Amino acid sequence: MMKQILLIAGPTASGKSARGVKEALARGGEVISVDSRQVYRGLDIGTEKITTEEMRGIPHHLIDIRDPNENYSAGNFVKDATRLIKEISTRQKLPILVGGTHFYFDALFKGLPPPTPLNLPLRHSLEKIDTEGLYVRVLQQDPKRAAKLDPRNRRRLIRALELIEAIGKVPARIRPNSTYEIEWIVIDPPREELRPRINARLANVLARGLIEEVRRVHEQVGNVRLNELGLEYRIVGEFLRGERVEESILPTLSAKLWQYARRQKAWLRKLHEENIITVKP
Repeated sequence: MMKQILLIAGPTASGKSARGVKEALARGGEVISVDSRQVYRGLDIGTEKITTEEMRGIPHHLIDIRDPNENYSAGNFVKDATRLIKEISTRQKLPILVGGTHFYFDALFKGLPPPTPLNLPLRHSLEKIDTEGLYVRVLQQDPKRAAKLDPRNRRRLIRALELIEAIGKVPARIRPNSTYEIEWIVIDPPREELRPRINARLANVLARGLIEEVRRVHEQVGNVRLNELGLEYRIVGEFLRGERVEESILPTLSAKLWQYARRQKAWLRKLHEENIITVKP
């Protein structure tokens, strides 16, 4: 029997978390976070992590399950989410997957690439290249793969170049065994609404103490790992190292987060074109 699940997706700052709580209260559900950074303890302000008060008593899963110096992969997410969907369904509750990490959604429902061994000598040489340079290499060698990657995610860019070296093309995904009866809620505000929301969010996180949070995380994990934890941590980290002035943080983050939101919107449009979802606000 297929398990019924609800998926809530949308770009950054679109209101997914609040909608997840609303649907869980109305339908008797539990939330599974689909966010590659909210799994990490201490990344609270920069990821706009939902608070206990905002959860309103609804159980939330896959939040604060790793320390920031640990890795958490799409494969880890698929294993954990599959288990949680089964457990929540057994409790006669509705599993509600909420988030904006589209490669986690893709991994769960379209499958993962086949395992490929690590290439440590190549990885060490790639570590010497800046993140922008890594993305350019992926774009030159495999544009199809590059279109699916976050240009800011250093760890995934290095892994992509390892796969290109080993396989030479986008590998076929291993299809998941589980099948689900899926309902989608897509929150996709128009540009004229979303961009002011992003700017308001950024002003709020800076006022709440983003710089101090990044300082604490940086002391824990160092420069390389900090850059892997996402845009907010990388840009503020540059300020803490004296590589940019404080006044540049807000406009830089605004521009970069809008670029990221556009990629999330493009992923939603692709799902619509593939007749997987009907995109609507």
